[in-house]
Amino acid sequence: MAVAVVFEVVFDVSEENVADAMSVGIIGREAELGIVTRFLDSLSTGPAGLVLQGEPGIGKTTLWVGAVGQARRRGFRILACRPAAVETQLSYASLADLLGDLPAAVLGSLPDPQRRAIDVVLLRSDPEAASPDRRATGAALLSIVERLADDGPVLLAIDDLQWMDTSSVQAIGFAVRRLRSPVGVLAALRIGEHDDPGPLVRLPDPDRMRHLRVGPLSLGALHGVIRARLGQSLPRPAMVRVQQVSGGNPFYALELARTVGDGRASGPVWPLSTDLAHLVRDRVGRIPAGVQQALLAVAALADPTVEAVQLAVRIDSGEVDRLLENAERAGLIRLDGHRVQFTHALLAAGVYAAASPGDRRAMHRRLAAGPVDLEERARHLALGAVRADQETAAALDEAADRARRRGAPAAAAELLDLAVELGADAPERRIRSAQHHFDAGDPVRARTMLEEVVAALAPGRLRAEALRLLATLRLHDDDYREAASYLQRALDETGTDRWLRVRILIELLYVLVNLGRIPDANQLTGSTVADAEGLGDPGLLANALAGAVMIRFLSGGGLDEPTLRRALELENRDVPAPIMLRPSLISSLLLGWTGRLDQARDQLVALRRSCLDRGEESDLMFGAFHHVIVECWRGNLAEAHLIAEDTLERAWQLGTGLPFAVALSTHATVAAYAGRTDEARRAAREALVIFERGSCLAVTVWPTITLGFLEVSLGNYEAAAATLGPLVGAATAMGYGEPTAAPFAPDAAEALIAVGRLDEAAALVEQLERNGRRLDRAWALALGARCRSLLLAARGDLDAASDAAERSLAEHERLPMPFERARTQLVLGRIQRRRRLKRAAATALQDAVRVFDELGTPLWAARARADLERVGAGHSGGTELTPSERRVAELAATGMTNRDVAAALFISAKTVEANLARVYRKLSIRSRAELGHRMAAAPHRETPDSSR
Repeated sequence: MAVAVVFEVVFDVSEENVADAMSVGIIGREAELGIVTRFLDSLSTGPAGLVLQGEPGIGKTTLWVGAVGQARRRGFRILACRPAAVETQLSYASLADLLGDLPAAVLGSLPDPQRRAIDVVLLRSDPEAASPDRRATGAALLSIVERLADDGPVLLAIDDLQWMDTSSVQAIGFAVRRLRSPVGVLAALRIGEHDDPGPLVRLPDPDRMRHLRVGPLSLGALHGVIRARLGQSLPRPAMVRVQQVSGGNPFYALELARTVGDGRASGPVWPLSTDLAHLVRDRVGRIPAGVQQALLAVAALADPTVEAVQLAVRIDSGEVDRLLENAERAGLIRLDGHRVQFTHALLAAGVYAAASPGDRRAMHRRLAAGPVDLEERARHLALGAVRADQETAAALDEAADRARRRGAPAAAAELLDLAVELGADAPERRIRSAQHHFDAGDPVRARTMLEEVVAALAPGRLRAEALRLLATLRLHDDDYREAASYLQRALDETGTDRWLRVRILIELLYVLVNLGRIPDANQLTGSTVADAEGLGDPGLLANALAGAVMIRFLSGGGLDEPTLRRALELENRDVPAPIMLRPSLISSLLLGWTGRLDQARDQLVALRRSCLDRGEESDLMFGAFHHVIVECWRGNLAEAHLIAEDTLERAWQLGTGLPFAVALSTHATVAAYAGRTDEARRAAREALVIFERGSCLAVTVWPTITLGFLEVSLGNYEAAAATLGPLVGAATAMGYGEPTAAPFAPDAAEALIAVGRLDEAAALVEQLERNGRRLDRAWALALGARCRSLLLAARGDLDAASDAAERSLAEHERLPMPFERARTQLVLGRIQRRRRLKRAAATALQDAVRVFDELGTPLWAARARADLERVGAGHSGGTELTPSERRVAELAATGMTNRDVAAALFISAKTVEANLARVYRKLSIRSRAELGHRMAAAPHRETPDSSR
């Protein structure tokens, strides 16, 4: 359907300019205006988007301005920006426009990492001190729009989306993909006749994003536009000719109509160009030279003002005012106070293209000498040069460094690439540019650049740095073997650069652990820490110390707590770093593996909060996985389920393989505990398929453990033994000496015992108990004794088996793992039943049933209940709500909003909504009031985490 809108003449989104646009009128396109109205109406049910697409000059902006005006009249909060072509290389130019007039209270309410990021974007603080991560900027924008939406609908309005700078695109895209509140995204996008715009704006629900093609005007609509804009009516034959040549494009039609007004279109044949660009150049060519110089300055400036134009053209203020007023009368520019704007972007492009290359370079050199931002000055110097002299190269380096510190790696890369294109092709500059391209989300370009550098350089420190970055890229692709190879090569070429050597060693330690080469990693820890000492880099030393503690622990050397405390004291949590190398994460894992689960949980919650505040969602995946494991161990399946659900949703948003596999593995773990057999099996297998494409052995273990645990839960011991048996030998071969580093061992032993492979099981049980005694690991002692009980029972020694089960329960007293304790009670109950001690058996089994029911583990509750029935006792169990649903319902019933509940549980509002929807359906209620009554009337049942 053709969409007719008038020529886009309004460039500000002020009340006055909206009124101006609406006074011109949007002629004869009620259907398209209806689409805009329905788009704004739809925000009552959640986020929605509308992209106005069309060729240059077709009228996208007028429809955009009309939509903004309608939203403002409805009381929407408007965040708008109008990118220009000259701003595409300036970091965060569009985002700064979008957020420029936000109330201080909104910005002040942000978490510190987000507030610092926005302060840097708005140039309110020095990026040297703040150094925000670009993900924190996106997270900050999301927090801002969600908070504004608490008071009513918000409209994010972006004109000329194609000219938005990359840094702003990434931040806005991060926020838009995660919207949950009534926030509308309105964008105008220029496309060519055969271009496929693609999903440039992506909402969580793709069906909520609509694309509207803005097409040509009809003959009657064109006549109305010309009469309104030029104050004249053309004869019908002339209008027909204008409509035919312009193709219904209002900008083109207006320019053609002007030729009639100035007398050049007389006679039977008009001298009309059939090319829009030629027509624009023809019009610009008729501008007096003085005006052309002034307009060239306007076209080249990111934020043109009358004062900046005067400095550029070097004439007195009165003459500049006269030139600009003449251009305004000619309909070329619009003066808004001291700011200058072209009436149409095509005119800006025409003015710039009409100038000779020499004139353009001279203008850029003059602009570089004026009062412009550091980044803009560097670009003007580059565009004003034919080769990179020392001043230009230095300016581009400085601007790139500043852009990177502002959290804009894409802008930093573009600045360095400008220097390279001008001949400043130093290897150091290419390596830095590759790092920035990788950080900006372009690993393909980064890898190409680094491979070229490595091929061109002789062995040495620079090539070692390039090899280290190539290793990082291969880790991004989940190729740990190739990463290890690059790091080993880099290590041989570092020379006397101890700082680079330590960075390479720390990353190599991580890679070797994930390849299952624990002894190799252990051999490097001493030299890594020794080299890190004395460098004067506390953060690097902290990572080296934490890595050494972890590897010693995994090797079976115990937990070096003094060294771990030192690493934590040295850690700078404000400096972005991969989460797997952070001492705070390593500490939380070691706390969990040594049975201090509450402390581990608290540290993981703090890490989760930090990742959410900074927008570090890939890191959030890694932390969330371990968080879920710890919650399952603690018996808090409600929170484990909520985190797993939230993690899977965020992985869908990230859209990359490895985070999605981690989320699937997390989801499978919780589903296995919850008895959702098919769901657990499917998620674990899908995770394994993704993991096995790479070479990280460590990550493949967890889905395998889940599948084995699921088979044990179902009593499918042959399948469990086949799944878990190979892991036993593999763990030994990889050098794991810590019993908790092999969490599958108790399930493997139980399965081997059940299928009669008693000698294999006995060796595994002995290893568990021996390491448990050597390291005083309550987990290994408790579960080793349980497996010993099963082994003795299988050999017919029920009295000794009973003693072993009782010994296991004693160790459980210092192990806060209720699920595992209930499993031990189940074993004891079965042994007592076989010993014909019915009362003792019933007591143990009733306790097991009660705990399994409270935890929400139905497969194990059913097994315990079946044994209880065999001793002539019964037990009622089961709950209508799952633990996670009950957890959300209890908080919501107190009057907390969905966002409050999400914040309290560190999950997304969508996860809260999904759980509440299930609660309402199960309880047959429709309101929060009913929920409050039902939850108040429900009998309280103590849970393992009722205080949280």
